[in-house]
Amino acid sequence: MQSEPINFDDTATAFAYRTNGELKNSHFVFTSMSKPWMVKMGTVMTNLALKLKLPVKGIIKKTIFNQFCGGESIKDCSKMINRLGDHNVETILDYSVEGLKNEDGYNDTKEEALRVIDFASTNDHIPFCVLKLSGLGSTDLMTKAQAKEKLTEVEKTKLYNAELRVDEIVKKASSKGLMVMIDGEESWFQSFIDGVAYRMMEKYNKDRPVVYNTYQLYRHDMLDRLKRAQIEAEVNGYYLGAKLVRGAYMEKERDRAEEMGYESPIHKNKERVDKDYDEALRYCMQHIDKMGICAGTHNENSSKLLAQLMAEHGISNKDNRVFFGQLLGMSDNISFKLADMGYNVAKYVPYGPVEKVLPYLFRRAEENTSIAGQSGREYTLVKKELRRRKSA
Repeated sequence: MQSEPINFDDTATAFAYRTNGELKNSHFVFTSMSKPWMVKMGTVMTNLALKLKLPVKGIIKKTIFNQFCGGESIKDCSKMINRLGDHNVETILDYSVEGLKNEDGYNDTKEEALRVIDFASTNDHIPFCVLKLSGLGSTDLMTKAQAKEKLTEVEKTKLYNAELRVDEIVKKASSKGLMVMIDGEESWFQSFIDGVAYRMMEKYNKDRPVVYNTYQLYRHDMLDRLKRAQIEAEVNGYYLGAKLVRGAYMEKERDRAEEMGYESPIHKNKERVDKDYDEALRYCMQHIDKMGICAGTHNENSSKLLAQLMAEHGISNKDNRVFFGQLLGMSDNISFKLADMGYNVAKYVPYGPVEKVLPYLFRRAEENTSIAGQSGREYTLVKKELRRRKSA
């Protein structure tokens, strides 16, 4: 098999689902995000306005919220899910609200995940559910457990209950024919998360990849960890589910390492991250018979590489062992072009009340300013499409 040439500059395909008004909003959002000072000022002013109870919710909703979120509730997301589905792009619903950090809050997050599964089981465009363990249990206790510090019986029970919540969610998703992605988080409790993920895989990935763990390739040890996980899965007779990302906590990781005096787990430069990411793609495709992978990336070169590797290994574009994934509101040129060519593509669609997803939205804005060229690339493509439509 040979892969078709992929043109990620095809803005007509990339933005076919967006109205002129939505594109103009995207133009404004990415123009703002290209200026770090505007992001910082906007974050401070928005927080202040909300504390003073000024009527800014409508402005937020019409701009950055509509760019990156599907709605305020599961039901609100139906319109966006259907719009994406009309262009063969699947949805991963992501409840992006940071709940209360207590047992009641963790149970609320679990119940919301179960509601997502019920909704997803009635919609053909939602193949995955997503879990963040920090929403289901105490990260302080996970950190203690990973550091092998002594835990009290109460603390052990709380961690056990966190894993029970995960199990309940995965069990229901598996019974409905869905898959579950477990998000990657900070290194100081990521190994605890890995342990939970692999126990879930051993239980539910016997016949197909159901549970997917996340591998953040900006860590210099992550490629080896992925390879060890694949070997372990093969030895123990289950499929490894792997979501490959570059990572989202770089500044926080480096700051903590410097503050606490240990070696930073993050690669020294982007070139090494890119090298490991692409090597991870190659490794996974070499072992695809016992794996499921999702390439969660906004990198055009890595996306082209995976398409090329699929062709080299004789894997059809619609093989459900391979997915491409991007965030809603970003890299539409990748998502919609690949979907148009018949590849499996899923967008992360965050949702939640406007005021409660602001931490997520602020992180999204900050990450766009820190990713070299990302906002500029988004801005250029949107501007190109607006010009194309005007001339047409």
